[in-house]
Amino acid sequence: MKSISHLFTLFAIISMLSFFTISETTAAEPEWIYTVRTGDTLIDLTNRYLEPSASWEKLQQLNKVPDPKHLQPNSKLRIPVAWLKRESAFAEVLRVQGEAQKLSDTGQGTARIEPGMQLRVGDTIMTNTGSTLTLRFVDGSRLLVAENSKVTLSTLLVYGKTGMADTKLKLHEGGVETQVSPQKGSGAKYEIKAPTLNLGVRGTDFRVRVDGSGATRSEVLEGRVAAAGERHQVLVNAGFGTLAKTGEAPRLPKPLLQAPDLGTMPLLLERVPLRFQWQAVPGAQNYRAQIFADRSFDRLILDGIFPANTAKWADLPDGKYVLRVRAIDSDGLEGINTDHDFRLKARPEPPFINEPVDGGKVYGDKAIFRWAKSSIAQAYRVQVSDAADFSRLLSDERNTGTNEYTLALLPGQYYWRIASLMPDGDQGPYSDAQAFTQRKIPASPALEPPKVDDKALSFRWKAGVNGEKYQFQFARDNEFKNPLLDTVTAESQISLPRPDAGNYFMRVKTIDADGFAGPFGQVQVVEIPASPWWLLIPAAILLSM
Repeated sequence: MKSISHLFTLFAIISMLSFFTISETTAAEPEWIYTVRTGDTLIDLTNRYLEPSASWEKLQQLNKVPDPKHLQPNSKLRIPVAWLKRESAFAEVLRVQGEAQKLSDTGQGTARIEPGMQLRVGDTIMTNTGSTLTLRFVDGSRLLVAENSKVTLSTLLVYGKTGMADTKLKLHEGGVETQVSPQKGSGAKYEIKAPTLNLGVRGTDFRVRVDGSGATRSEVLEGRVAAAGERHQVLVNAGFGTLAKTGEAPRLPKPLLQAPDLGTMPLLLERVPLRFQWQAVPGAQNYRAQIFADRSFDRLILDGIFPANTAKWADLPDGKYVLRVRAIDSDGLEGINTDHDFRLKARPEPPFINEPVDGGKVYGDKAIFRWAKSSIAQAYRVQVSDAADFSRLLSDERNTGTNEYTLALLPGQYYWRIASLMPDGDQGPYSDAQAFTQRKIPASPALEPPKVDDKALSFRWKAGVNGEKYQFQFARDNEFKNPLLDTVTAESQISLPRPDAGNYFMRVKTIDADGFAGPFGQVQVVEIPASPWWLLIPAAILLSM
């Protein structure tokens, strides 16, 4: 720990020295170096690039040019930036997600910001929850304004035809992500002023965010940023970040957390709500996950902070997107980005399944598949397989306009799934696979001839497999409307007291271990004869005869 502390101290000293060296170098009046082309004259260059107050004689004197009309091609001319023409520039609105407003420098009301709009010096941008926008400045630099942010365009200047621009922004609240084009010449500037930090850059990819307390955080991804606070200045290199709270100097730059690993992310998503999960990053307290329309990263569609290594959003239109994820450390500094391309194809959604449901059983020699009708689908596609991955299709039925499909199947384990088809033939994702078992209908047991004696009537039938039960009915009518006996037994036999003489009807059916009952077997008739007359005479009387 001690060695790490010494390293940070050394880094801070080097950063400060580097910054002060830069400050001393740029403290002198900045100059633009022009490379002479064939046919150039000092008069032409003055008219083309310089303010009216700057004369070609001054340019000649500064560069010690012997002949103002005959300049040596490829020679260099020093031109003070203060002499150059200054023209007002504008920021072009490239993208708007949601709704954003513009407040003019007069403070007289707001106007909705639309793509293609030109924003001028003094305009203040305000974004709402869920709203973002992207600006492009005259030098090609781009600024992504996050939701719930407020940014004022303080300076928008271009130095004539030199390609140099002076861009200054004020971040009041919220956050921005900016890609600054390489600055052409020492007069080019790009600065962001936040409540506790002033940030000056030259060709840098960095982020700035202001929280509710006014604390400012900045992370540098490419290049470097000179971050000046109240009593201290630090130079933040790529892969580092700094934090400045109100009344405090900027903290020593610290390494940003490593980029999350998104290597296991799927390329195709077929369900909403959206859910993404990645490997946890050591030291991460939270994560920021964002979804962009493409790799230009101009259009931020979804943005959120999540406490664990999982991001969830309710919905998103079908299409191609880029997921960007970064870890957030204990100081609130956001780490290195990882990007992942994916495609969402969740529509038309598959219909709700009625039967057979997952884990269900179907009895007989065919299966009937039923589902709820979709309000938008014109037809459906039903697939049945004996493999869980549908590598072997037993049926691939398309363009069935009904919500029912019948297929003959042998007993066994099967899987089925269904997708919706739009009128133009566009097919949505399949439903989750539903596993079911096709079974034979339990066979009706065959009754053996009944046995009757003077006391009981007994029935027997062939026993089935373990777990089966039997429903036995005994009645005087062959429709069994009022059975004398209706019972379920696990035994393959049943006895009852000998009934009165007459014809009786009986039947039996099998109930399997899952409670599914097969059909009743054939109705059988048994005739109970009347008892011989001597059996009706009491034994005492017979003995006395």
